[in-house]
Amino acid sequence: MSYIHGYDPVTLREVVNSRECRERLDELGDQRSLPALLERVWLLKVLDRLDDALDIADQTVRTARMAGTRKDLLRARILHATVLQFRGSLAAATQELTTCALEAEGAGWASIAAFAYQHRGKVQYDAGDFDAARADFKRALFARQSTATPDDQLESTLLAIDAAERRRAEAGAAVAS
Repeated sequence: MSYIHGYDPVTLREVVNSRECRERLDELGDQRSLPALLERVWLLKVLDRLDDALDIADQTVRTARMAGTRKDLLRARILHATVLQFRGSLAAATQELTTCALEAEGAGWASIAAFAYQHRGKVQYDAGDFDAARADFKRALFARQSTATPDDQLESTLLAIDAAERRRAEAGAAVAS
């Protein structure tokens, strides 16, 4: 079941039903499997419980490092970076996402690289660097088009490109006046 009901066209954040997310979080309880930890981090993040999300994200990265694959570790690190982003640590999030994107590209994992670029674009977007955000969203789109990416992920990337272009145009108009 997807808990994402769309994306805010201004902030690019996930639109979720908080009640559904809280119920799922309760269902997960204290499960310690890597998939459960990843899901808990995401749920805590979208519920704006960022201190808890960061604690579990740190635990998730350690678990992936000890018991997961390289892909698992990249996914955990990307999710960790998104928590940093939501907490306002944009430079740290950018650095982590850059490292993850380059590692994924080097290994030939286009879907993970796309995931990292998409989120790095969101960090750039939050920082007000709409040119860099647009470039990252385009990189994510090209990577996603090279794989069997679900339509909802392609749509979220296209929405992000449009938002970055719109915000770039608005910023340009504000400077010109």
